[in-house]
Amino acid sequence: MASLQNSPTLHQTLFHNSFPQKHGASRSSRRESISLIVKAAQVPSPSNSTGSLSQDRPGRRQVIAIGSTSPLVFLFNQHSYSFAAENKKGFLPVLDKKDGYTFLYPFGWQEVVIEGQDKVFKDVIEPLESVSVNMIPTGKQDIREFGSPQEVGETLIKKVLAPSTQKTKIVEATEQDIDGKAYYRFEFIAQAPNYTRHALSTVSIGNGKFYTLTTGANERRWGKMKDRLQTVIDSFKIFNV
Repeated sequence: MASLQNSPTLHQTLFHNSFPQKHGASRSSRRESISLIVKAAQVPSPSNSTGSLSQDRPGRRQVIAIGSTSPLVFLFNQHSYSFAAENKKGFLPVLDKKDGYTFLYPFGWQEVVIEGQDKVFKDVIEPLESVSVNMIPTGKQDIREFGSPQEVGETLIKKVLAPSTQKTKIVEATEQDIDGKAYYRFEFIAQAPNYTRHALSTVSIGNGKFYTLTTGANERRWGKMKDRLQTVIDSFKIFNV
């Protein structure tokens, strides 16, 4: 684990995978401090919608969507690539042909830009509900070269995926084989003074890069969101470019 623990580039670049925001009056200032640039989400018509809106306060997302004036243009045809994440009701696909990965995210989340992240989508009403993807170069060929799932998970969670001021606990660390490629998956909890985030991460190596996808939600909404967040994790795949 020495090579992973002693990588300042990994720590600096991946640290923002966990970007919780304080609630209440400080939410606006927090958003400004990390320079979020919110892009308007695509608003599908009833005839071409890929999934139904969340049943959790359904009106709120409709209001946000109606207020959007610029549709988010997807620069790919999801049906043209066999390695694209399989479409699923209530989710939208992301396919990055340049960097070689694909995943699904819940309908209603909007894309934002955060420094150091390749892709971020989040719920603008529940800011702890998000998914982010990050990559850094690596000379390793397999995630197992960094250690066991437990070892890699503990290092990433304590040093990268959550601020050092938060109390963290790894709930589970597992390994999956997808199309001959090893992926590590972690479930963990990060506790701050005024909120607790329950999160899932998956990491793997391909194309000379160390990939990390992290998604999560406020602990109080974990029961409602965990199945959707698990779908996000399950959908993440790396392909050769």
